[in-house]
Amino acid sequence: MPQHPYPAGLVIATKGGVVRTGPDRWHVAGRPEDLRAMCEASLRRLRTDTLDLYQLHRLDPRVPMADQLGALRELQEAGKIRHIGLDSVTADELARAQDITPIASVQNRYNLLDRAAEDVLTLCEQHGTAFLPWFPLGNGALTDDAGTALAAVAARHDATPGQIALAWLLHRSPVLFPTPGTSSPDHLDENLAAAGIALTEGDMARLDALG
Repeated sequence: MPQHPYPAGLVIATKGGVVRTGPDRWHVAGRPEDLRAMCEASLRRLRTDTLDLYQLHRLDPRVPMADQLGALRELQEAGKIRHIGLDSVTADELARAQDITPIASVQNRYNLLDRAAEDVLTLCEQHGTAFLPWFPLGNGALTDDAGTALAAVAARHDATPGQIALAWLLHRSPVLFPTPGTSSPDHLDENLAAAGIALTEGDMARLDALG
């Protein structure tokens, strides 16, 4: 197929495993034939022969996990995907999945105020699995915080609360790679600048106490 001129070093990641059946209506679809069809469709839309990371959007409770991951492993062996990721899993599900095939990444909700996936993060650290937290800014709740420890730390670093929330994630664990949304090039630059913020142990202690 005609190739898209992607720059060297760009990691192409996408997901499969759900289908849209109407406005704001999505349903899990984890049958092997569904996953294969979705992957092929992504390859066509992205105009590439290989996806660097293909993530299972949700585990389908109606389909054995081994069948779902087996389909992704077959796509991997065929050279269509390089790495397999999971989304919104429990620690038990991740452990079972790791016994079936190597899992490169996990996407779960995790941020300064919502740490329900702490056990998943611990397991990712044990396996060297990347944890890509979604809603790293608390769906906007952490971008406009005032009068709290977050705002105080932000003022000390001449940064925004959102930048500090992202910096906290980057300091929290070496396997955490935040995935914030961006609305403009300036917003992207603001998010990227969070990587240059050096939080102190005191900063981390104050921020940790918010969770």
